[in-house]
Amino acid sequence: MKNLSDDTILAKSIKKGSRKAFSILFDRYYKKLLDYAVTYTHDLHEAEDIVQQTFITLWNNRLKINTEKSIKSYLYRITHNTYIDIYRKQKKSDSFFNELKEQVLRERITEDPEILEKRITKLKNTIEILPEQCKKVLYLNKFENLKYKEISEQLDISIKTVESHMYTAYKKIRKAFEEDNLFLFFAYKFAYKQ
Repeated sequence: MKNLSDDTILAKSIKKGSRKAFSILFDRYYKKLLDYAVTYTHDLHEAEDIVQQTFITLWNNRLKINTEKSIKSYLYRITHNTYIDIYRKQKKSDSFFNELKEQVLRERITEDPEILEKRITKLKNTIEILPEQCKKVLYLNKFENLKYKEISEQLDISIKTVESHMYTAYKKIRKAFEEDNLFLFFAYKFAYKQ
């Protein structure tokens, strides 16, 4: 193999599927990208996730690498875009749960903010332990605001399967709150908001 000290040669080798070249590029830019990501996240663990995703994206899209352009710039652009995507999803998620708090308070389900916080946490935890595909369907419906038809197209599954996943999610949420009758009505609205 040619000398892999040059970024252009690395990029060409990665495009051809060279794991050795990928490993060299990873070692060369991981710390720099991590420092760059931290300037956005102000959190080392989040930054590590972003940089890891950057390299996964690079590898998965290696055939699209433009070897006439700087691979370094490409890596920084992927890192920035990954941060933006994660930030947007987080904002949507936060927005949903903030909306939930406001709605619950408006409808006077509880007067105690601590109880409300516990219920929100319980709902998040319940969602987190759903089967992976079920969680994905629920996420796309609730946080990405996709309709069942859009979800079925995106995940390449039937609308009936989407409905089945949503039913499973609702059943688990309902079970988690079965002793909490006041909160159950919101769980129903949550699961069946199409």
